[in-house]
Amino acid sequence: MALFSFYNVRKPRQYSHKPIYWDPRKEALEERRAKIKREMGLEKPEEYKPQIKGTFIEGTTHLRKSRMRGDDTRSRKYKNVKLIISLTLLALIFWYMFLK
Repeated sequence: MALFSFYNVRKPRQYSHKPIYWDPRKEALEERRAKIKREMGLEKPEEYKPQIKGTFIEGTTHLRKSRMRGDDTRSRKYKNVKLIISLTLLALIFWYMFLK
């Protein structure tokens, strides 16, 4: 009895690239319009403020869920230490009960 079959071979996932249309003339025209509006005083100049803080956490589901629960890095480290201690205690109990 074989572990796999040659008849039911799964197909690999296909790469699907969806190209984004970019029009350099339109972009240049929009930049010129915005520059003229700023020079005429119709539009206030915008300051670039990157919104980087928190974007990684919002992009991952497990970190977003832990943030919604109220967990921070200190509580996660505390949970990891508790897990290591409990696993060590279970290993010692197993060793004492069965291997000694």
